[in-house]
Amino acid sequence: MKHYNEDCALCKMMRSMAFTGVGMGIGAGVAYLLGASRENMVYSGIVVAAILIFGLAGRQK
Repeated sequence: MKHYNEDCALCKMMRSMAFTGVGMGIGAGVAYLLGASRENMVYSGIVVAAILIFGLAGRQK
């Protein structure tokens, strides 16, 4: 039983932060495996995190 609203502002923020962490991990990990520099690893992590947040979390149900 849920006694709270799933679409509250705090829930949305925490979900976005979780997707950001997962996206950074995936993007930086793939870049590391491909032999990229640290700077490019961070850039690819940011891009993948943005894709996850705006692509997956931004969808309407």
